[in-house]
Amino acid sequence: MNHRYTLAALLTAVMVSPHSVSAIDYTQYDAVVDPILEQMTLAEKIGQMTQAELDALKGLGEIADLALGSILSGGNSDPEAGNSVAAWADTYDACQRAALESRLGIPLLYGIDAVHGHSNVEGAVIFPHNIGLGCANNAELVEEIGRLTALEVRATGINWTFAPCVTVPRDDRWGRTYEGFSEDPARVAVLGAAAVRGIQTDDLADPAAVLGCAKHFVGDGGTIGEVRESSFHEKPGMFWDQGDTRCDEDTLRRIHVAPYLPCLEAGVGSIMPSYSSWNGVKCTGSKELLTDLLKDELGFDGFLISDYNAIDQCHPDFKTAVGIAVNAGVDMAMAPTSFRKYIRVLTELVDEGVVPMSRIDDAARRVLRVKAAMGLLDEDPAVLTDPRFATGVGSEERRAVARQAVAESIVILKNDGVLPLNPNVGSYHVVGAAADDLGMQCGGWTIDWQGKMGEVTTGGTTILDAIQERVGANRLTSCQKNAAEEPVDATVVVVGEKPYAEGLGDNAELTLSDEDLAVIERAIASDSPTVVVLLSGRPLVLPPAVLDGADAIVAAWLPGTEGDGVVDVLTGAESPKGTLSFSWPRSADQHPLNIGDEGYDPLFPVGYGLSYPVGATAEQPTSSYAR
Repeated sequence: MNHRYTLAALLTAVMVSPHSVSAIDYTQYDAVVDPILEQMTLAEKIGQMTQAELDALKGLGEIADLALGSILSGGNSDPEAGNSVAAWADTYDACQRAALESRLGIPLLYGIDAVHGHSNVEGAVIFPHNIGLGCANNAELVEEIGRLTALEVRATGINWTFAPCVTVPRDDRWGRTYEGFSEDPARVAVLGAAAVRGIQTDDLADPAAVLGCAKHFVGDGGTIGEVRESSFHEKPGMFWDQGDTRCDEDTLRRIHVAPYLPCLEAGVGSIMPSYSSWNGVKCTGSKELLTDLLKDELGFDGFLISDYNAIDQCHPDFKTAVGIAVNAGVDMAMAPTSFRKYIRVLTELVDEGVVPMSRIDDAARRVLRVKAAMGLLDEDPAVLTDPRFATGVGSEERRAVARQAVAESIVILKNDGVLPLNPNVGSYHVVGAAADDLGMQCGGWTIDWQGKMGEVTTGGTTILDAIQERVGANRLTSCQKNAAEEPVDATVVVVGEKPYAEGLGDNAELTLSDEDLAVIERAIASDSPTVVVLLSGRPLVLPPAVLDGADAIVAAWLPGTEGDGVVDVLTGAESPKGTLSFSWPRSADQHPLNIGDEGYDPLFPVGYGLSYPVGATAEQPTSSYAR
């Protein structure tokens, strides 16, 4: 590759000192790994390179029989006994015991998508999605969220999360926009590295540490909209997910590669290649990106884990696809249901000389290096669930941190003096489908892969509940659709996007639903000041009737379980601190719209946000720009 951007230059560009490549030198564990590697058969090495989905196993005996290196539970894959902390812990322990029964007794890496808290598990705290944390722009807070998430993950025994996402979304019509901290690579770099530090701590062998996974390498946020078929939809349409990022190498490095450098410096042990392509070549099958750039030039000495069935996309013939991906640099295959076939064809490829033995040794060594750093290859490793961690799951202390994160992520887009609401006097009316819907607050990747409307089994407080607790039931009325029958001091309208995740989240329009717009318009037409609270995974287009008619507009993003944090800002208990980490468009056809573009003309720019001091009241408006 063209090396015009050196490692030092990239690090400097994202404000990280280039004094070291990685806080953890994984090669130091080769002295532990090499004697094990010498004992391993080809089948055992390939086993370490393989990840199977829990519910695709014929029985846990397959873990030892195939010498599997890893198990995962996907977004909809839960233990048979239920979704409780105890059920997860029992399942994890059973899998590890099975692994210890293999000839070499090498423990498993168990992976899960704990992307905004331990979001698959009942009772866990659900933190704001990354888009909100990007607006908070508080690296210490992001690190603390990573640490608390790791503690809740370890309560279930699990030792690996596929997080953080260090994507740089450049077109908000992409359905994974909310997984990114910002369109600004510098902000992503700082917050991504903070998340790695929180998840992994400063010692992967610490019982409270969890292996992190920076994803998706590289350019997943830069894909262009294409009219094509999608496995998520019955009909062809416009899609951005798993698409093609078309740019020159300098742009790729400056925007999309740069945020990975601080993650490497923070010692991230695993990285996930992207489903997407760069200039027509699948990242999962690109030796130029995975080996030449990431491993050789940037010095990454952990391991690469492919995304869910991503290897299949490298070529129509599965065996050919496996050869392409492994030779490109994939060290572990996430082959959830095809893991047996993967093992068989990779063995054939080695026997045929298509995949050299040196590549197998390198891949197995990289996986084992990370396991050694985690203490899993110690003489007497502590691999089973530590029951001490179960007591803190969903605790009030952790929910307080989530509540703080919600408050800091709120961005006030407009305020004609109605905010902050006075919780001690006046009467209020709350409307909108999202006001009393914990599922909408949390968004995708919450219990279910795509998320869901209504109650979720994590517990939490809706915005309506929080307002009622703050002002008292006697001064609050609520109706999902209608304006108040009598004038009130303010009508709070809570609307937004229904939950979604990858694929199903692609959206060319980015508009509120007709029902939401009707609710807002009825509130504006009443005799009461109107506060519109938007729950969304990206900036939404605001029609003139809303933009001009509402007295206040608040971007609350996908705040998670702690609706109190939204109300803390609405009532002035917390001063608004959030500033936009994404450009807010005037219309959807402005996309892609990013700071630094020629002719940059958003409705609200990156860095925009209004504020008022704690304790202010609507009678004493003190709004000002916070940059």
